[in-house]
Amino acid sequence: MRKPDTVRAKLIVMALATTFAALVTMSASMLIYDLTSFQQNWVDDLTTQAEIVATVSVPAVSFNDPAAARQNLALLRVRPQIEAGAIYGTNGVMFASYAQSMLDPPVFPPRPGPAGHAIEGGHMIVFHPIVENGERLGTVYLTARYRLLDRLASYAIILGAVMLASLLLAAMVASRLRLGITNPLEAVTDVARAVMQQRDFSLRVRERASGEIGTLVDAFNNMLAEVERRAHALQEANRTLEHEMTVRQGAERALLLADRRKDEFLATLAHELRNPLAPIRTGLDIMRLNRNDPAATERARAVMERQLKQMVRLVDDLLDVSRINTGKLTIRHDPVELQAVVANALEIARPFIDAQGHTIEVALPREPVHVLGDATRLAQVLSNLLNNAAKYTDRGGHLALAAAVEGDSQLHIRVTDNGIGIAPPMLGEIFDMFVQADSSLERTSAGLGVGLSLARRLVELHGGSIEAHSGGPGQGSEFVVTLPVLQTEPQAAARETDQPAQGTPYRILLADDNLDFVNAIGALLRTLGHTVHICHDGAQALAAAEAFAPDFAFLDIGLPHLNGYDLARALRALPGLQRTMLVAVTGWGQQKDRELAFDAGFEAHLVKPVSVEQILDILAAGRHGMRAGAPVAGA
Repeated sequence: MRKPDTVRAKLIVMALATTFAALVTMSASMLIYDLTSFQQNWVDDLTTQAEIVATVSVPAVSFNDPAAARQNLALLRVRPQIEAGAIYGTNGVMFASYAQSMLDPPVFPPRPGPAGHAIEGGHMIVFHPIVENGERLGTVYLTARYRLLDRLASYAIILGAVMLASLLLAAMVASRLRLGITNPLEAVTDVARAVMQQRDFSLRVRERASGEIGTLVDAFNNMLAEVERRAHALQEANRTLEHEMTVRQGAERALLLADRRKDEFLATLAHELRNPLAPIRTGLDIMRLNRNDPAATERARAVMERQLKQMVRLVDDLLDVSRINTGKLTIRHDPVELQAVVANALEIARPFIDAQGHTIEVALPREPVHVLGDATRLAQVLSNLLNNAAKYTDRGGHLALAAAVEGDSQLHIRVTDNGIGIAPPMLGEIFDMFVQADSSLERTSAGLGVGLSLARRLVELHGGSIEAHSGGPGQGSEFVVTLPVLQTEPQAAARETDQPAQGTPYRILLADDNLDFVNAIGALLRTLGHTVHICHDGAQALAAAEAFAPDFAFLDIGLPHLNGYDLARALRALPGLQRTMLVAVTGWGQQKDRELAFDAGFEAHLVKPVSVEQILDILAAGRHGMRAGAPVAGA
């Protein structure tokens, strides 16, 4: 059931109201006109009758013949509307009279009134003079029933019938018009209501129309289409914003986690660096207090050397991670034998494994297995995994390293332990920087949390992968390294060597502003029979170099007065030093630092702390094995 305030009802009411107003206006106008005409006709008619009576009554009045006058008045019977009539003489006395009905005799005025007409009590009265030759002889009086109300009632009935018929016709016309007007408007209203209730802007008005209504329908549909497009764009923007907020919140959580791990890392780094410094300092005290006890001095030296190697390993790991993150680390891609890599890794890790009281079981394929990669870096990967296993296994634990080839294309190297294990949530994070499976203070060897991250990145640089598995806390862990196998066995390449005989003395120039380091290295080289000249700044080294004519020059980069790069260029410009081998000795170990050194004329690049073995290797190799950019120990 439709509500009475619908467009259809309003349109019908409007049509009927308009028609009714027009009909009322027209009827009122016609009624006024008809009543005016009706009255005027009555006045004209009654005046004419009075004039006729006055004309025919002139002789009767002139000759004083009342009977003739009454006969003249009797002629009014043919007009039943005239109720009475009378003739008055010149003296104003009634001369003759007439009444339409004797049963209801009228009341005549005692004297005639002024000429004209008047309406009194539903009667029209006319006074008309009787004139002959310009002389007034008397007055004719007529009165008739003036049926204005009857006329008005009959006219109202006619107008009411006409108005009713007109309104019915208007209602029928309005009902027909709704097909082209109200139906489209109601369709627009229904769709608008549905859109507000359902929030569905894909709805459209299906009703078609022409003219302005059609334009309204099309405009409404176009508006819905535009709103739908904007709503869709807004939804997409909201989804994008929600995604960005999610990403941003994730990034914020990651930053907070990274910041927390950074703080933990710095604290751990300080702890790990202090650990070896303490026995080194103790060793120095032992050597100072027991100068005459060679055995105590040797034990102290061994302790200090082990702790120094530990510090160097920590620093090297950090430098390697930095090189990988900046894309500066390059690896060799040479055929490498698995057995040699494992042997090198065990050599590096075994002292720590033995110190923890662990046993280790190694199982390798009987046949030689080769991979394409960097032997040093692969050994670093396995040694990191072995050190990690030893670190997180309680003293006296059991470790295992096993390798097997699967499918003739994949080499799987498994490092397992029966240590503290890894919680399932940590398996996906264990290879992230600064993450440790157990960071509690009770662990005796916490580490920096970079070993596994470095191992994963090195394996990925070799085209392989690394995974961690564990049954949970207390159930040990297993790390699986997967590498592609080299299908063809490499041929052993003959290597030509043109090295000077061992023990050949050289003239060596040392330039470094670290007095303890350079004096200690100089004293050691002198004990080996070499001639050594020591300088503590760049200008001093340049002044002494031409006269000293060294075979090797080990130069620090950060020298006072003249830095190592400028010193190397100046030395290369001296005619007598063309065959001198320049070696950079610096704490800067990035790839760009190596490139700057080679561009300046250095032929080798050593990163501090430098061991005596590295220097002796360079001296043993001589100038033929060390050209610019060639790899050296510790470079």
